[in-house]
Amino acid sequence: MKITKATITRIEVPLKEPFVVAYDTYRTMPSIVLALETDDGLVGYGESVPDPHVTGETPGGAVEALRTELLPAVVGLDPFDITAIHQRMDAAMKGNGSAKAAVDIACWDLAGKASGRPVYSLLGGRKPENPTIARVMSILPPELLAEQAIQAREEGFRHLKMKLGGRDGLDVERVRAVRAAIGHDLAIRVDANQGWDDPATAIDMIRALEPFGIDWVEQPIRADDVDGFELIRAQVGVRLMADEAVVSQGDLARFVKARSVDMVNLKLQKSGGIRACHRLATQAELAGFSVQIGSMLETSIASAAGYHLALAHPAIVSTELSGPVKFSREPGNLEFRIPEVLVTDKPGLGVDVDLDVLEDLTVERFEVGA
Repeated sequence: MKITKATITRIEVPLKEPFVVAYDTYRTMPSIVLALETDDGLVGYGESVPDPHVTGETPGGAVEALRTELLPAVVGLDPFDITAIHQRMDAAMKGNGSAKAAVDIACWDLAGKASGRPVYSLLGGRKPENPTIARVMSILPPELLAEQAIQAREEGFRHLKMKLGGRDGLDVERVRAVRAAIGHDLAIRVDANQGWDDPATAIDMIRALEPFGIDWVEQPIRADDVDGFELIRAQVGVRLMADEAVVSQGDLARFVKARSVDMVNLKLQKSGGIRACHRLATQAELAGFSVQIGSMLETSIASAAGYHLALAHPAIVSTELSGPVKFSREPGNLEFRIPEVLVTDKPGLGVDVDLDVLEDLTVERFEVGA
């Protein structure tokens, strides 16, 4: 089986409501859907969700990376030869994690479809329980967050993830309002997305949040301030999670050596797909760190890829791929029964792509190969 053709489709996916984090506000999510075709008629789907703040890529740049460098390097290869495919991509371009993730995910989808097995089976089998998602909450006024928290409890969520790092000085009031609204019925985790500028600020913020029973604090400071995590770790008792600071095995090794976090948030889009994140999860497991598979607000395509990985790897204890429940319309059909995600045993990713919806959301399209 050989890859013969690739179709790159850049889309804008509409959100039900704006998504507000420390560094940006999104009303639609840019996404790139990749279809890889083989000489025996199979089609595998992957997805890239580039973000300048996280992956260092723009949507246009990721399209060009795929069209001019990455796909010409892998057309003609067998999608089962995932190591060779990554070697070819890495030789063609440094970085570009989300663009490489699209190719990687599509190859796993093809391998599953060719073998008649779900991707989690190719990765070693699945855990008995279904993965779950938290209700991810934007940076909003405290009173509105309190209302949303009550609604989330009614909808069946068991965990809330609150985005913090706002510049209005209301982060503590946000958490206070939510905890007062729901009591201790739901767990709360917070993510500053690098929004607390320095370790001293982060320490003050975390100490102020500790009375509200926070599960963990994610990426409180800048991604390049790895040493700052050591200062924070020495001063607070809440579990710390690194996200934007962990892209490669070298990044993770620095945290392992310093023992400055308890958890790492891996994202297929940051690191280049399923293969890279599986390796990172094993590295984290050997160090005694727990792992979360996080979200870049992908559609069902890349979200399913993350859930297959989470089902197969014992170190992955949390999943937050919540994009599909935040979109008003998207091309995939990953099924949710809040708070659970129902990953099927269909071959490959198990996601059907609605080509009519894909067409309606299309911004531009390119073909590579025959």
